[in-house]
Amino acid sequence: MAPGEYVQQTLAGLDPTAGGGVDPALPLYATTFVVVDLETTGGAPDGGGITEIGAVKVRGGEELGVLATLVNPGVPIPPFITVLTGITQAMLIPAPPIEQVLPSFLEFIADAVLVAHNAPYDVGFLKAACAKHGYRWPNPRVLDTAALARRVLTRDEVPNRKLGTLAAYFRTATQPTHRALDDAKATVDVLHGLIGRLGGHRVDTVGEAIEFARAVTPTQRRKRHLAEGLPKVPGVYIFRAADDRPLYVGTSGDIATRVRSYFTAAEKRARISEMLAAAERVEAVECAHPLEAEVRELRLIAAHAPPYNRRSKFPERMVWLKLTDGPYPRLSVVRSLAPGDTAYLGPFRSKQAAELAAAGFHDAVPLRQCTHRLSLRTVTPACALAELGRCPAPCEHRITPEEYDHRAAAPFRTATASDPQVVVDALLARIETLSASQRYEEAAVVRSRLAAVLRASVRMQRLAGLTRIAELTAARRAPGGGWELALVRHGRLAGAGVSPPGVHPRPTITAIRATAETVEPGHGPVPRASAEETERILSWLERPETRLVEMSSEWSSPVSGAARFRDLLTKAENGGSHQLSTERS
Repeated sequence: MAPGEYVQQTLAGLDPTAGGGVDPALPLYATTFVVVDLETTGGAPDGGGITEIGAVKVRGGEELGVLATLVNPGVPIPPFITVLTGITQAMLIPAPPIEQVLPSFLEFIADAVLVAHNAPYDVGFLKAACAKHGYRWPNPRVLDTAALARRVLTRDEVPNRKLGTLAAYFRTATQPTHRALDDAKATVDVLHGLIGRLGGHRVDTVGEAIEFARAVTPTQRRKRHLAEGLPKVPGVYIFRAADDRPLYVGTSGDIATRVRSYFTAAEKRARISEMLAAAERVEAVECAHPLEAEVRELRLIAAHAPPYNRRSKFPERMVWLKLTDGPYPRLSVVRSLAPGDTAYLGPFRSKQAAELAAAGFHDAVPLRQCTHRLSLRTVTPACALAELGRCPAPCEHRITPEEYDHRAAAPFRTATASDPQVVVDALLARIETLSASQRYEEAAVVRSRLAAVLRASVRMQRLAGLTRIAELTAARRAPGGGWELALVRHGRLAGAGVSPPGVHPRPTITAIRATAETVEPGHGPVPRASAEETERILSWLERPETRLVEMSSEWSSPVSGAARFRDLLTKAENGGSHQLSTERS
């Protein structure tokens, strides 16, 4: 192979979407390989530069065909290339150009695994040539014998992984000579020698061989057996430690395939590598369909708080922003709602998010911000906010409870339960005033508060619309035929199943209902499930292909609710304050 300045890159043919019609589960002895080698002018792949192609097709150790041709690169050959390969300019003048060779070559490699030594170099030239001359690259699976040798052979066996060194080690019938066909034939024998060594590593299929050639860690190699015997169905997988403690919980539409991916070079997360080192077994929980798997994953993470899961842990740490009781109520951040709470917003994922929304309400309406317990009989000295005109000073009885409720408390109740127009208008007016005064940083702060208010209001009203329904049954076409069925009670997945293809789903729905979880009504927008679970269910229900089968009551949202401000929310989250000035009604 001619030397050059080409920088080796990751092979596109090694990605999960590559295939070329070859099943990765195909045993190595039954796989058709096309071993290819190129000679080039030594430059970078730019669509030309190929001077010779040699390819040998083999299966099960038997040679099936040979393709070999010189190629006119259309440019002079550097003298050092002639010295290295023996290919002269005179030899290439009558040779066909690469655009005439490509159709035969692409037909030759169809439905085969492409093999080359230092494959990124050869594949890079071939892909560039296809792109330049308008041929579609078939994106075959690619096996690199140089990379495979690095995984199979130790330094004690061979000092390096050059083709000549490996040919001498495996005593190939043909020695590499820097001519394409000779080098391809030598690579065939090297490939067979390497495949003979793969059995000791429990690598039996072409997919396993390609993954084995990639740069996986010793831990991934050692623990690869944990992925064996898992079902290829939707569900949840749990990596467990030696003491059976859950380390990591995940979900997939194909448990076996997903778990195998943790033992490939594509998995590069440091925390997952640490988790694999501690894992001793993988438990699979089969589910009827992906929605049930997602919900079970959330519940397992919440129940066990696995140390290597970052998201969805500790749903009990959600907080709420509620209006307190009393003649002069104020906003308070609380961990849970009491049955008597009637005015609230949430849940928020953090106290900081709740406080940001509270600041937005304080900017919009004159709710008091002090934490004193006020009395209708006793006067309390006013704070600085009253002197600045930011508080109507209920502590000094400057405002009646009725007027305070009308001006401050009622807008919060209305904004959270139905229409946030008053709060939105007030915040937009403040943003416009600050922007007009070129106080852009302060306007940006108010904008973030507006976004927090709208985000929480849209979320809560959306959740409440579903959780008010005592029972809802929905169906979606299953990929293999039949229907994926979900029974939802008060926003909680109470039952799931799949009706067989060609069979009416009614008997399956009846069976699901008979065995479904009993879910009693409760207080708040998420009375019987985590907000994340209900949101996953909502996303599934709102897909165009999902059909509502039965509902115990109507599913509705306020006509003038927060959802009508979604576009404004997007602008507040992504745009500048000047974009919001035209949004006031």
